[in-house]
Amino acid sequence: MLKDVIATRYITPLREGGSLPGLVEADDLGTYVMKFTGAGQGRKTLVAEVVCGELARRLGLRVPGLVTIGLDPVLGLGEPDEEVQALLKSSGGLNLGMDFLTRALGFDSLAHRVGPEEAGRIVWFDALVNNVDRSWRNPNMLVLHGELWLIDHGATMIWHHNWPGAQASAAKPYDATDHALAPFRPDIASAAAELAPLVTEELLAEVTAEIPDEWLDGEPGFDTTDALRRAYAEPLLARAAAVHDRIKGIDVTEGVGGIKGAK
Repeated sequence: MLKDVIATRYITPLREGGSLPGLVEADDLGTYVMKFTGAGQGRKTLVAEVVCGELARRLGLRVPGLVTIGLDPVLGLGEPDEEVQALLKSSGGLNLGMDFLTRALGFDSLAHRVGPEEAGRIVWFDALVNNVDRSWRNPNMLVLHGELWLIDHGATMIWHHNWPGAQASAAKPYDATDHALAPFRPDIASAAAELAPLVTEELLAEVTAEIPDEWLDGEPGFDTTDALRRAYAEPLLARAAAVHDRIKGIDVTEGVGGIKGAK
């Protein structure tokens, strides 16, 4: 399970994110980017971060380490920004933290070249989880010591906002037209051949087991948290087998990306 820590100091808001994440210090002396249950889509954003972050890690992609962070709303009492104070007060209890990557820089396609193999693995993964938030406008990737790190997966798996329509939503193609790595001729076929066989029921059960129960309790239509965990796993298992054939907007030459022309 994810490591549990307690927030001891709120350092500063990170206003690059729409959900207003914050930089915090915890009782293990670590510094984390904290995402709050009281922000935006609430706990579903945190669930998406856990599922995608832990799945990406198990597939060999670089993501910051995740922890659960206990927050006492009293930390918000001295915060001068009313918006931040309200967010802290509404997020008492369990929240999510990500290792703060000191000295990491935002990805710039003009400054950092990406090989077709790595680009293919990231595009395939984003197609798997239906990540609509990795565009050239907002890459949500960091570069540290010349290596790419993936961040911010709260806008993935859109189907979990409407479970009755989840099956139909998860069956839709993935539009990679604006993907930040589309210009690097991503090798989708090789990525699919390597990664799809790894996405098994067992792996997804392991990943979804990382979701704290309290972020799943009370979801309409589900009697138990285990049933909801299976609902998270099922679309990913189905997509892994065929999503490489449903990626649109990537224009690569045959033999480099495994697909010819734009899908």
